[in-house]
Amino acid sequence: MKPRFNTTGPCYADEHYMLPPERRLGRIMELIEDGRYFTLHAGRQTGKTTSAQWLIDHYNSGEQFSAIWVDLQIARDQPDPDVAFRVILNKLDDAVQMHFPLGKPAERDRLVDTPDSSVLRYLRDLAARSPRPLVVVFDEVDCLVGKTMVSFLTQLRDGYVARRKQPFAHSVVLVGQRNVRDYTLSQSERNAVAWLGSASPFNITAEATTLAAFTEAEVAELLSQHTTQTGQPFEAEAVAKVVYLTEGHPWLVNALADQVVDRDVRDRRVPITAAHIEAAKETIIVERRTHIDSLIHKLHDPRVKRLLDPMLAGERITSNPIDDDLAYALGLGILRVVGGQLEIANPIYREVIPRVLAYGHQIQIYQQTAPYVRADGSLDLPKLMTAWQEFWRKDGHLAAEGFSYREAGPHLMLMAFLQRIVNGGGRIEREYGLGRGALDLMIFWQGERHAIEVKLRRHSETEADALNQVSGYLDRAGLTQGWLVLFDLRSTLPWEQRLTQRTVEMLGKQVHIVGC
Repeated sequence: MKPRFNTTGPCYADEHYMLPPERRLGRIMELIEDGRYFTLHAGRQTGKTTSAQWLIDHYNSGEQFSAIWVDLQIARDQPDPDVAFRVILNKLDDAVQMHFPLGKPAERDRLVDTPDSSVLRYLRDLAARSPRPLVVVFDEVDCLVGKTMVSFLTQLRDGYVARRKQPFAHSVVLVGQRNVRDYTLSQSERNAVAWLGSASPFNITAEATTLAAFTEAEVAELLSQHTTQTGQPFEAEAVAKVVYLTEGHPWLVNALADQVVDRDVRDRRVPITAAHIEAAKETIIVERRTHIDSLIHKLHDPRVKRLLDPMLAGERITSNPIDDDLAYALGLGILRVVGGQLEIANPIYREVIPRVLAYGHQIQIYQQTAPYVRADGSLDLPKLMTAWQEFWRKDGHLAAEGFSYREAGPHLMLMAFLQRIVNGGGRIEREYGLGRGALDLMIFWQGERHAIEVKLRRHSETEADALNQVSGYLDRAGLTQGWLVLFDLRSTLPWEQRLTQRTVEMLGKQVHIVGC
């Protein structure tokens, strides 16, 4: 079997191109050896299950520990402890049978009668019979909810507290998308597990127990495995493009590479270029591959929406408190903190999020690309902006009020309109300047770049502030002219007076101001 780039589950060395899992697990193994109980958390499809399964195989092939991997996904969202713990016990049976021949506990069938102690008693029995200290890895544990989650965590804590007097697991690893302190959301659940604070056995910091993204060197190493196998090279610019678009997210790296080499460029004599990677990005977005579809589903979660809505508009996040929402979104891998600043995790997510939110409106916009392309192939931005103003007056301002992301409604509507046109031969890149009150767009069209800044007019100083910002944007982009779209949502002026276009000089830059 020829190896391939994997996008559909755990990686296996005899089937997939992959990096050594142990490279990412040094600190995790230290914690296990120290007998710690902790979370291994990271966003979706970042290698958690691959890493967990490697740990089990590694320990069971040695003499130090006996280890089992228990996948709890089948108990997802089951609030009834009687039902949930029956499922969990069955998964424990399967794990024991798979990893070592100890058999079920003698009182296994009676454990279901006392769900509030069933996992505790099961692991005590297993630890007592295990020939070596027991390591238990619970995967997808954050899918448990309500009383089931509270009882599960409490039983593990009880086993941890008493393990010097009664046999219990040497180390327990809870694998999921969130840190354990973020598992419980209701106040009653928090009160029930108040010990999840500093007195909790699950008190390892998030930084010590998460999986880092691939580095630039690791992305190059992974891609080079395909070159070694087939002779088909990735050009340096293509590797750099993968790194830029994905920020090293394992699934995104594999998805781009898989799309290119297994679908787009099957002739192994043809080198992979940056243009191939860009086309692959568009494909996995448009086709809404599994990972992208999961991201889209999360956009409707109120905890995510409260953060993303103001971010899309460049506004400050004002919901209070935001700590829980922020921890949740960071755990999912949708957001990240870089240099003390909050941002969307990678350029692919930055593009997916507004395109998905605006897609329903975009496909209802009756516009074609051709009328906005000049005879020489260039994009006629003045004509395009005039058409946008007319659309905003007739339909757009009303449709923007229907977005579930209300703060970002005008921005999303403009992006839907521009995307409808630019899809005919270009692309749009977006930057969200959190707290700047502005959204930066860059249209790439047949070798041209057109910079657009979008801002809501709130007071008389807005335009001056915006001109300073767009001038800085043009400086960073190395451009001499650009566009500023100003939405005045509070204006009572007639549309004929609101919809204006004029050009000003600002710090040596030519800025075309579009009033809406």
